[in-house]
Amino acid sequence: MFRSFLPTLSKGFHTSPSALAGPRKQASGTIRKQNVILQAKRAKDAVADRPSVVLGTRPSEEAVKWPSCDLAKVLVDEEVLFSATSSSSASSSSQTASSSTLHVVESSVGEVLIPAQPAFGVAAVEADLLFNELPRISAEARNLLPPPVGAAVSSDKVQQFERFAEQERQKVENFAKVVDLRNANAAGIAFENRRRIIEAFSTPENPFDPGRAEVQAALKTYQIRKLWTHLIAYKRDVGNRLGLRKLVHQRAKILRYLRQHEPRPLRNRLGTTSSRARVG
Repeated sequence: MFRSFLPTLSKGFHTSPSALAGPRKQASGTIRKQNVILQAKRAKDAVADRPSVVLGTRPSEEAVKWPSCDLAKVLVDEEVLFSATSSSSASSSSQTASSSTLHVVESSVGEVLIPAQPAFGVAAVEADLLFNELPRISAEARNLLPPPVGAAVSSDKVQQFERFAEQERQKVENFAKVVDLRNANAAGIAFENRRRIIEAFSTPENPFDPGRAEVQAALKTYQIRKLWTHLIAYKRDVGNRLGLRKLVHQRAKILRYLRQHEPRPLRNRLGTTSSRARVG
């Protein structure tokens, strides 16, 4: 009788995990596995979104942080520079400083077209000297000053003055085309970028101070980004990688020095997230 009852009794007990685990325990195991997978994904995303040791920004912030910083705003936008077409008409009020089209300026010999972005360090003072004062001096040397208002002057004299004034105006426009930034090579654009950086990061007391620490940090950042873009396009250029490492370490020393003074405002101006950006 005991032997006949034993098979029946054994059928009521199972030791397998699926039979012993209830619905709540199975659900907790599923949630635990999902949490492990989610934690691994978060750790992977955190590693992928770490600040770049070269650029100093996170990959998710690069598209927003870099264009909005002061350093990127003063640099020459080469895409806009070479995509813009020259126009002989007057520029509209919506034309910004980044546009490279010619615009009308009133000078001593009439209206002349000068580039909005002149090259070779031609700032506002130099532009006034070249496009306004120089034509006036040339006209005075040739006795081509306009006649006084109300003075009796023969028509031949007026025509002669207008003809020579037109020649001077053509000279100014031709010279303006020569100093247009679109005619500069890579070295000319780099020179203009360095001039703008020094002017933007210097103090009002000394508007041209290349030895200032902030100016040096901005110049290093410009060189690093320019070389980084080159290495992304030409991955086999191993020789320039050592130069990039040196530039990053030099900038890191400057940022460590400036960290005691104004770390966060300077990082915002340079477009970097971390002031310890270096190659490890």
